Amino acid sequence: MLDKLRIVKQRFDEVSDLIIQPDIIMDQKRYAKLNKEYKDLSKVVEKGNEYQNLVDNVNEAKEIIADGSDAEMVEMAKMEMEEANEKIPKLEDDIKFMLIPKDPEDAKNVIVEIRAGTGGDEASIFAGDLYRMYTKYASSRGWKCEVEDIAEGTSGGFKEIIFSVSGDDVYGELKFESGVHRVQRVPQTETQGRVHTSAATVMVLPEAEEFDIDMKQSDIRVDYFCSSGPGGQSVNTTYSAVRLTHVPTGLVAQCQDQKSQHKNKDKAMKVLRSRLYEQELEKKLAADSEKRNSLVASGDRSAKIRTYNYPQGRVTEHRIGLTMYDLSNIINGDIHKIIEELKLTENTEKLKELGEANI
Repeated sequence: MLDKLRIVKQRFDEVSDLIIQPDIIMDQKRYAKLNKEYKDLSKVVEKGNEYQNLVDNVNEAKEIIADGSDAEMVEMAKMEMEEANEKIPKLEDDIKFMLIPKDPEDAKNVIVEIRAGTGGDEASIFAGDLYRMYTKYASSRGWKCEVEDIAEGTSGGFKEIIFSVSGDDVYGELKFESGVHRVQRVPQTETQGRVHTSAATVMVLPEAEEFDIDMKQSDIRVDYFCSSGPGGQSVNTTYSAVRLTHVPTGLVAQCQDQKSQHKNKDKAMKVLRSRLYEQELEKKLAADSEKRNSLVASGDRSAKIRTYNYPQGRVTEHRIGLTMYDLSNIINGDIHKIIEELKLTENTEKLKELGEANI
């Protein structure tokens, strides 16, 4: 453990020197990358210093006990050694997880796409519930949400809603949410009181920066059209809505949320860039069999990942067999426990792959 921490400290010192070099500061892409690495390494170094101090305390206590000339000092040394030995295992576990190689995508902002699936109007209402769940969770984390495109349902909720979430390590927290979410409850329109099953699909895409994807303007077809749906003055009468088509792949992104054609084009471009980027990531995942077969990060969008059962007040996370009887709080944005359990499972898998599970 100490050898690994020394390597981390060495790299931390290197990065500390690099980020103050003028040529690095001028290179925005490299500076941002190194600055993120500096912040991540500083957390490990801090834990490492704490661990080193405890190990030093144990060694010092052993020397005092071995000397045995001062009974009072020996007693104090025993107490200090016992206290340090209690803290060391937990600290070692924390450091092991911190030393797992991080997915470089985890630090990115995200584009979240929620689409109503089977279940008609009830599926649209459920898509709206999921949108509120994620925005409330984002608010609790101090993240910012912004709607990119929207198609409202006929009886409330959304047929589709696309929104961006920006903040610290957003993709690392929300990437596990991709997949089919299922709800079991009595719809408001149901007169017999029968429980219906509906579904909505969630996709979480890491938001691509301009330098992440080489997207030629000549490959993009731009169409302008009138916005549909509610909007009032000017929204439905001017060609402010924008649809972008990436001709080589056939991927489409559109936005009609803003009155400004320019703003709608910028938003649609952000979504299209992220969809292209995600497509490239899918290829990388497919090439990496260990990642592809990972329990919680398979990338299979058709997989049923979670069920929200209203009659029983139960939420079941199928990938890890987690059941929680706290539906009302979870649907109101308290999904932290589920995300932490999924992260723990993935990190444990990574430790096993690294051959460190029993170290």
